Amino acid sequence: MANSVLDIKVTRTTNSKLAQVDWNNLPFGKVFSDHMLVMNYENGEWGTPEVVPFGHLQLHPATSAIHYGQSIFEGLKAYRTVDNDIAVFRPDMNAKRFKDSCLRMCMPELPEEVFLSCVDKIVAVDSDWIPYKGGYSLYIRPFMFAVDDYIGIKSSDTYKFMIFTCPVGAYYAEPLNVKIEEKYTRASTGGVGRAKTAGNYAASLYPAKLGKDAGFHQLVWTDGAEHKYIEESGTMNIMFVIDGVLVTPSEESDTILRGITKRSVVELANDWGMPVEERKVSVEEVITAIRNGSLTEVFGAGTAATIAQIQRLGFRDELFELSPIANREFSNKVYNHLDKIKTGQIEDKFNWVRKVK
Repeated sequence: MANSVLDIKVTRTTNSKLAQVDWNNLPFGKVFSDHMLVMNYENGEWGTPEVVPFGHLQLHPATSAIHYGQSIFEGLKAYRTVDNDIAVFRPDMNAKRFKDSCLRMCMPELPEEVFLSCVDKIVAVDSDWIPYKGGYSLYIRPFMFAVDDYIGIKSSDTYKFMIFTCPVGAYYAEPLNVKIEEKYTRASTGGVGRAKTAGNYAASLYPAKLGKDAGFHQLVWTDGAEHKYIEESGTMNIMFVIDGVLVTPSEESDTILRGITKRSVVELANDWGMPVEERKVSVEEVITAIRNGSLTEVFGAGTAATIAQIQRLGFRDELFELSPIANREFSNKVYNHLDKIKTGQIEDKFNWVRKVK
C-alpha cells in the first residue's frame, strides 16, 4: 500500500440522518448509516482508505464491473454488548474469504489486516448506528469492483474497495418454506460457487422468483451434475439433525460458499459433544429421514439469516411439514448461545468476537 492503513482519513458528515431512524422498525438493508469507506487500487497498489459521508458514486458508462462482472462482497455484523462495548463477529473469517474471492475473480488481493482495519474504522465512526434493541445489529457490507473504463474482456487494472453499514433487524420474520430445486443450478464444479461474487446471486434470481410464485421463501440448491445432492440455500448454508447427528453438506466442493455461521454451528456442536458429519447429503436421504421421523431439525445458517428455521420442505409435488420450532432443541440452543456470545452475555471461549474501540 502507498500509505499505512492505520492513517485512515475521516471526513464526517455535517448532516447526520440518525434522528430520522425508526429504531423499532428496521427493514433489512434499506436504512444506511452516515458514512462509507472508500479505497482505490491503481498502478499496481492500494491507496489510502478514506471514510467519507455516505453518498452516490459517479461511474463511467464503460465501467468494467457493469459489463464483465468483476464484483465481490462480504457480509458481517457488529453488535452492542451488555457492557455497551462494540463487538464484530468473526471478521477474520470474512477477511480470509474476501481474499479467496479476490483470487478466484482475478482481482488484486486485499491483505487480511487491511480488511480488518477498515472494518474497525467504519464501525467506530458509525458506532452510534449500532442498535440497542435485542435481536438487532449493524450489518457491514465490504465490497470490491472493477472500475476500468474499457470495453474489452480482460481483468481490470483498477478497482474500488468500499464498506458501508446498515442498522438491521431480522432478515426473516418467520420460519421458512423452502423447495428443493432440481432444474436450475446455482454453481457447477470448476465455476465460481465458492467465491462470494455478485453473478452467483444474479443467476439465482429467476428460479428463486419461480419458487416464490409457488409459495416458497427460498430454494435448496442441488448439485449441477445430477441434482441428487443438497448443497446450500439461497441466503444461507443448510443443516439437518438426523438421528441426533448434525449433518451438513461438505464445503470441500468448490460449488458451496464456505459459511462463517455454519462453521460456528459446527464448532459449537463439536464442543458440546454432538456428533457432526460434513459430507455429501443426498436428497433421497433427507426425504427418507423425513418420512421415517429420524429428521428432527432443518435450519439455515448465515450472517444475514443467522439461524433460520425451516418449517416446510417442498420436493416435487409434495410439501413436508417439519417438526415444531419449539421442539428443536439443538438449533434453538445454538441460536441463543451465538446471540449471547455476540452480545457479551457469556464468555467468548473461542475468541470469535473482535472488540472495536
